[in-house]
Amino acid sequence: MKSIYLSEPLSNYERALLLTGARPAGAPGEADALVLPGGGDLHPRLYGQRLCGAEDIDEARDARELALAEAFLRRGLPVFGICRGLQLLNVFFGGTLHQHIEGHSRREGCDRLHPVCAEMGLLRALYGPRFTVNSAHHQAVDRLGAGLRVLARADDGTVEALAHGSLPVFAVQWHPERLCGAFFRPGAADGALLFGALLRRCEKVK
Repeated sequence: MKSIYLSEPLSNYERALLLTGARPAGAPGEADALVLPGGGDLHPRLYGQRLCGAEDIDEARDARELALAEAFLRRGLPVFGICRGLQLLNVFFGGTLHQHIEGHSRREGCDRLHPVCAEMGLLRALYGPRFTVNSAHHQAVDRLGAGLRVLARADDGTVEALAHGSLPVFAVQWHPERLCGAFFRPGAADGALLFGALLRRCEKVK
């Protein structure tokens, strides 16, 4: 069973990993891969901007997760980003963010659902060229980080998934952990399929 380190020990991510055949690692050194989960915004100074829309900032978490990403990639291990995790990885590779966008945040306490178009790669193989995801963010990729390529976009052009051209880095802007098992929403992309595919990527790297 693959061991995945969660940079934040969140129960819904742990549940999704167990559902798809992995277990949460107790320490980074014990893990086969890193998952950077959702959460608040990165401080915009990390991508050369002043504060003008970012909120719920935790600079200690920013520093810790950037260091974890560097450590795992130095070891050649996969790094998977989800929502904030995608944004952090874009910044890690020198990209920037839109500090606020409309139409993608939660509505009345619930995730929105919206379609995305897969441009290439894993997502197109799993779900086809167009599929529905959940949405609970108010920031998004602006300038793409070095070496990254876009795998999917929303209809308004928002980057919904990316990967690195040569490193084991993959990230999505939605929350597959909230589309797994009993939390699956009919009509949406099954998050368990994505977690399963990412675990298979761990096997290939090892």
